[in-house]
Amino acid sequence: MLKINDLHASADGTTILKGINLNVNPGEVHAIMGPNGSGKSTFSSVVAGSDDFVVSKGQMLFDDIDLSEMDPESRAHSGIFLSFQYPVEIPGITVTNFIKTAINSIRKAKGLDDMDSSALLKKIREKSKLLDIDSRFLSRSLNEGFSGGEKKRNEIFQMAMLEPRLSILDETDSGLDIDALKVVANGVNRLKTDENATIVITHYQRLLDYIVPDFVHVMFDGQIVKSGDKSLAKNLEENGYDWIKKELN
Repeated sequence: MLKINDLHASADGTTILKGINLNVNPGEVHAIMGPNGSGKSTFSSVVAGSDDFVVSKGQMLFDDIDLSEMDPESRAHSGIFLSFQYPVEIPGITVTNFIKTAINSIRKAKGLDDMDSSALLKKIREKSKLLDIDSRFLSRSLNEGFSGGEKKRNEIFQMAMLEPRLSILDETDSGLDIDALKVVANGVNRLKTDENATIVITHYQRLLDYIVPDFVHVMFDGQIVKSGDKSLAKNLEENGYDWIKKELN
């Protein structure tokens, strides 16, 4: 699904990603961990197509299509979803209207007509029930006055409605209490299928108590320096990143 080879990227003349290699297959959950400043959020932004970064070397393939040829909107239409660490507020646009616009934008890109209103409402009801979302939540302006947990719940709802093939959750546990964390994890787990994949980017292991990854990768100084199973995340939680740094020196 996603194949990344020797990816280098920079911002304002400073190289941040220094040779990322990663393969993600359908049905897999990958966790990327690392200390602050290691390049985790830059990686997610580069895959999603942010123009804040310049890719100077390497290759990114999504379903064997070169992502470097695609703008952010085209990447989203192809099935890549990025949740933001700090979602923006959009006053006057309800959650439902935002979802409707996003779905129909993807359908238009695929040469399809807008989704029928009754079909859309049915899907909204199904996904709301799946994620335990109150219908009143859907009539609120997007992220306006939302708590941190509500913003994350909204992003998981978007993910459920858009049904991306690859979801990248960037620091989605940032600032969440344990109840909100469980809501996010529960949504991700319920949406997992053999056809989609998820990359969870986090600084802390606690999210991985609820979203169990197939693979854990440690990013340090713009590179993935170690990979393993979920036990690697436990090791990092108990011992920090110092032992990784010692291995590299």
